[in-house]
Amino acid sequence: MKLNVYMFLIPVIFLAGTLVLDAQESDRRDVRRGNRQFRDRNFKEAVVDYQKALLRDSTSFAASYNLANALYRMDNFQEAKAVLDTVSETAPVSAHAADYYYNAGNVAMALEDYRSAVESYKEALLRNPGDLDAKENYIYAKKKLEDQQDNRQNDQQDNKQDSDDNREDRQDKQQDQDNQNNQDSPDSGDRDNDRNDQEGESPQNQPKISKQAAQQMLNAIMAKEKETQDKVKKEKAAVMKSKQKEKNW
Repeated sequence: MKLNVYMFLIPVIFLAGTLVLDAQESDRRDVRRGNRQFRDRNFKEAVVDYQKALLRDSTSFAASYNLANALYRMDNFQEAKAVLDTVSETAPVSAHAADYYYNAGNVAMALEDYRSAVESYKEALLRNPGDLDAKENYIYAKKKLEDQQDNRQNDQQDNKQDSDDNREDRQDKQQDQDNQNNQDSPDSGDRDNDRNDQEGESPQNQPKISKQAAQQMLNAIMAKEKETQDKVKKEKAAVMKSKQKEKNW
């Protein structure tokens, strides 16, 4: 049996055939019954018949091969792969090795495992170089693999750019915080100058102010400081808003 993936927008084609190897007659009856169900598109019933054949002979290549095909038609791709894996060691020496690898490639394509699909189609072509379907599917799988790799590289670059942007934002925030701390702390030079000026003046020469005037001066200083802080906060908010717009293209 052959499963054709074909190129983009070309429907899947399944050519059903009978693979009956040397096995007990009862096993072959179950396989043949499953093949009839398969041709009638009764895939669920075909699965049951192939499973019966495998219960009688777990090494039956025909039963495993056809069971995987029936599961594939039911869109049970993971189960189909698991069944094909059970005969992966005997498949290369089978007379139907080319068809096995071809179908393994189709299952891998359905699972978007393009690397495995490329390898499977390559194995099919090594055993049957004249298989045009395998050639087309090999080319298609290889293109899909290249696209997948390109997308991953682009995602990695985008993630790196986002990381760089976040690091720059953190650096900008830290710089703003440092600037704010510098503004909030008194200037050491001014303090020294004030102290020197005061030491040079005698207590008699220092002006005396009332308690009420001193409180008014303190209130004015505090108001000025709050005004400065509000201005810095507004400037920081404007900068962050601008960065957000740049990142939300």
